[in-house]
Amino acid sequence: MEAVESLQSKLSSYLPSSDVRRVLRAYEFAHRGHEGQLRHSGEPYITHPVAVTHILADMHMDSEGLMAALLHDVIEDTPVTRGQLSRRFGRKVSALVDGVSKLSEIEFSSRAEQQAENFQKMALAMSRDIRVVLVKLADRLHNMRTLGVLPPKKRRRIARETLDIYAPLAQRLGMNDMRVEFEELGFAALYPLRHSRIREALNQARGRRREIVTEIQGALDNRLKIENISATVSGREKHLWSIYQKMKTKKRSFKSLMDVFAFRIVVESVDECYRVLGVIHNLYKPISGEFKDYIAIPKSNGYQSLHTALVGMHGVPIEVQVRTREMDDLANFGIASHWFYKSGLERAQNSESRAGRWVKGLLEIQQQAGNSLEFIEHVKTDLFPDEVYLFTPGGDIIELPSGVTAVDFAYAVHTQVGNTCVACEINGQLSPLSQGLESGQRVRIVTAPGAQPNPAWLNFVITAKARSAIRHFLKTQQHEESVDLGKRMLDGALANFNTSYKKIRKSQIKTLLKETGAPTFESVLQQIGMGDRVAYAVANILVPENKRGEATNSRTNSPIVIENSDDLITSFARCCYPIPGDLILGHISPGRGLVVHRESCKNLANIRHNREKSMPLSWSSTVTGEFPVELKLEVASERGIIATLASRMAEQEATIERINVDERDTHTSVVNIVLETRDRIHLANIIRRMRTLKSVHSVHRVKN
Repeated sequence: MEAVESLQSKLSSYLPSSDVRRVLRAYEFAHRGHEGQLRHSGEPYITHPVAVTHILADMHMDSEGLMAALLHDVIEDTPVTRGQLSRRFGRKVSALVDGVSKLSEIEFSSRAEQQAENFQKMALAMSRDIRVVLVKLADRLHNMRTLGVLPPKKRRRIARETLDIYAPLAQRLGMNDMRVEFEELGFAALYPLRHSRIREALNQARGRRREIVTEIQGALDNRLKIENISATVSGREKHLWSIYQKMKTKKRSFKSLMDVFAFRIVVESVDECYRVLGVIHNLYKPISGEFKDYIAIPKSNGYQSLHTALVGMHGVPIEVQVRTREMDDLANFGIASHWFYKSGLERAQNSESRAGRWVKGLLEIQQQAGNSLEFIEHVKTDLFPDEVYLFTPGGDIIELPSGVTAVDFAYAVHTQVGNTCVACEINGQLSPLSQGLESGQRVRIVTAPGAQPNPAWLNFVITAKARSAIRHFLKTQQHEESVDLGKRMLDGALANFNTSYKKIRKSQIKTLLKETGAPTFESVLQQIGMGDRVAYAVANILVPENKRGEATNSRTNSPIVIENSDDLITSFARCCYPIPGDLILGHISPGRGLVVHRESCKNLANIRHNREKSMPLSWSSTVTGEFPVELKLEVASERGIIATLASRMAEQEATIERINVDERDTHTSVVNIVLETRDRIHLANIIRRMRTLKSVHSVHRVKN
């Protein structure tokens, strides 16, 4: 009752009495619903939603958000339905509660899948209403504060999840206070011994540092008073988790981290921020390259501040942040400061729009992700805060995570720009698409109408939007290509029964779907193309024995034509390395589609005459792309021979994919090279150039 009275008093300080009464009605409903339920600590369960509501009330959350906080577990833990909540408290409150609720009624194959599914549901709900994530963060914060009563294994699992997802999420939304508490509580639960050791070392160091901190703080205060600038100067305490992370990732000692002294200066206006910067740069010498202006270019979560580093008295390094009071509140409360300022603080609303844009971007990622685990993998890559600021040719600023490439930038501009990009210019210079970008660079993306994403881009893109868009395109492309291949394979199989794909009737398709249980005819064609269903077996169902015409020899039918090396469902066997000009045969591999072999390949011996497993293939007269081929060379063991071979291949525009050298004896080495060629003529030219070298004793193509 004390907690409820305290909550009522807190709410009355900023909400009208009618809203306070609505919140208390929600409390009474939740109290009745959870009656008899206990937490692991033995306390009545209702203490948890009340504590969550207290956390949100400190942020001055509105009445609907507070009601959702009180009711956030009733759908999951009581017989109450969403419909009942909607009728009693309105649709908005019931939608908020549903967004926070876990998916408890569905069976999942693993704990990871369940957590990913829950996070995906929450992300979709918060894209419609950002209050969902605030209730969820407050719920997680109270659970972390009361983690001590749980078994060690469960404690560690929840702590790891908090550090991986919820702390970065709080930071992405600009909620620094909550992020810091998540990290400190998570660190203590995950690594209790390391946490206690660093805390003890910090307490010891604090005593030695107090005198220097006071001296520097006094010098800053005095200089600002001389300049008639009203400001609050405070020393910033380093957090245990950030100390631990820097020690681990940057290989820094505890002492070297504690040698840096950090201060925050809070003033009234933006003009004063820049005046303070000038004053402290006159007082202490600034360190080159350490100044960052997040006021002119805010972070994506709305954070604004000036950051600088100086060499202070006694030569000690000093880090200083300069910001206004509004910026300070925004840094601590982030998106929640939208509610904290009733008048609608402009920068808080700016923060909400920035965070809102990021959250809405989750919807696009979710639509393109194959499943919840893939979705959460994408989102995780997008949660980390280090950013670069890039300029479009028109001067617009695009904020992206550090380490991004031109392809990430292209997808950030627009998905279609990413899908059709072929090159980029960085500061006017033509550059590789895989090149990392740095803050301040001007990037221009070159597109081409017929271009499409390259699967190799997945090796270097880092943003969630780019990864999900590329994967989505490739899946769609693979689907279309596998349906087309399945159509051609089925046509070849139907030729055995003196009919064709074009002659299939709707009644035959209906019978096929009933027999196979497939949802659509297109899905059957896709399964054939991917090698998950045999074309000959499908043809057997489509054309019963009593309706077959005179059988024909399948090998006389038109073979499937290979047109390029980039087909997503066609792969080229690494046992015999077929290239255009070779006689070829194909076999279907489950899940991989069509695998192309040379007709003489020994690995096809058992299936060569099996029309269910192999099929005739031919090269298109306009075949394009580069195809791997293996050469074996016997060469003299001379210094620089490999460089000479590589040079000769480069002259013939051949790319080396792999090279392996074995010494046969003191005078001779055997070199195996896998290189990319266009066709047999191109290969013949390469071999001819190799044979002109005196050091090359023999060169031939490896057959199997």
